[in-house]
Amino acid sequence: MVKNAFKEVFRRPSYVLLFGVVALLIFAFAVWLPNMRLLLSLTLDSTVPMAVKFSFPIRLFESIATNFTMLSASYTIAIALLTGVNVALIVYYVKRQKQRLFQSGVTVGALGIVSGAWGMGCAACGSLILTSLLGTAGGLGVIAFLPLRGGEFGILGVALLGTAMYLLSKQINKPIVCEVPLQTYEK
Repeated sequence: MVKNAFKEVFRRPSYVLLFGVVALLIFAFAVWLPNMRLLLSLTLDSTVPMAVKFSFPIRLFESIATNFTMLSASYTIAIALLTGVNVALIVYYVKRQKQRLFQSGVTVGALGIVSGAWGMGCAACGSLILTSLLGTAGGLGVIAFLPLRGGEFGILGVALLGTAMYLLSKQINKPIVCEVPLQTYEK
């Protein structure tokens, strides 16, 4: 089922490109977020050569191997890839069937993206976004009691995105027909 939907959607180069761009942006966001101050100061510093300004953000992608645990690197990459797949599937599905959008896996996909974003983080930061949100709310101690220190949200994000991908594939495989219920008329 998923295979058939993938064949239908990703045989078109525009959806492959959409997948790649979204996946790269999500991955870049996850990797650059812990280093955002450094990136901004480097970009705004007039004494830094232009070649360094362009090469440094690309070199930061290597930090996935050093700043992330094996688990957090794995689900960060999975979240980026699954988000790209889900966005491509959603765009295809919306273009194909412009009605009844939320009957499919679109809602689950959105929940997966949000949960995955909450769980992203490096080894030093833990669950970076969730930690900053809970820290301002005074609930940082809650993460200390979680066995994976917030990594559960990344795993939950992968599970929700996988579920969304399955549900969207199922919807894409359905034939396009009018699903208006037949009414019986009494004479």
